[in-house]
Amino acid sequence: MIRFDTIVSLRQHLNTLRQHHTIGLIPTMGALHEGHITLIEKAKQENDVVVSSIFVNPVQFNNADDLARYPRTLEEDCQKLEAVGCDIVFTPSVHEMYPEPVALRLNFGELETIMEGAFRPGHFNGVGIVVAKLFNIIQPDRAYFGQKDLQQVAVIRRLIRDLSFPVELVRCPTIRETDGLAMSSRNRNLTSSEREQAISLFQALTMARELLTEGYTPEQTKAAVTGFFNDRVSFRLEYVEIVNADTLQIAGEVLAPGQTAICLAAHLGKVRLIDNLVF
Repeated sequence: MIRFDTIVSLRQHLNTLRQHHTIGLIPTMGALHEGHITLIEKAKQENDVVVSSIFVNPVQFNNADDLARYPRTLEEDCQKLEAVGCDIVFTPSVHEMYPEPVALRLNFGELETIMEGAFRPGHFNGVGIVVAKLFNIIQPDRAYFGQKDLQQVAVIRRLIRDLSFPVELVRCPTIRETDGLAMSSRNRNLTSSEREQAISLFQALTMARELLTEGYTPEQTKAAVTGFFNDRVSFRLEYVEIVNADTLQIAGEVLAPGQTAICLAAHLGKVRLIDNLVF
């Protein structure tokens, strides 16, 4: 595996490969877990060269404390990437990616007004900017993102469409711990007690899916999930929504198989957790 810290050196290396090799990109912010590894493995199956980036992107954080708490395990991450067969890792500094303050602003329409967009103003602007920069720098054929960040997937899909990036977006299933908790870099910040309680997110999603399957309306189901978390005082539910899994528009009824998504976000202690189920 080759590690690059600068845009110029990475571009020069990829220019020698691009003519005869397909390139798969997995953008990450580090603190890698098995979910990231499955993205690398999927990319290796479908591309000649696999590139992963590790960059904690300050532009997508609207909370300075959240940025400061985000786990940083760069050397351990590089070892994991090399072990799984990643070809190239891009580990730029903040100054390398943003030598000057970013003046550009991206607006993703209605995606900015619901769920993550409503509770994290400016977040998707930052996501869009860094992903657009990575697409421009690396020029991948395919880019791999996990379903756990379902709204982010929708944002990247719109970025690719509206800016005509020649990139295929590949959405990969959420990888879970044995008890159902979605793997996340933020899980490292949970205390042992909080980690035991965190399973409640998956339990709430499973309950919601069962209720919808039994014929409950989305509004009735959302009320049940809200009551579920009201009984768990360690949690502060931020939102629960039932949406179209592709467009993220609010769903008034259960859609065709694979098109309905239950999405939620909740605070547990100092950690903000998100999860979803598509069914």
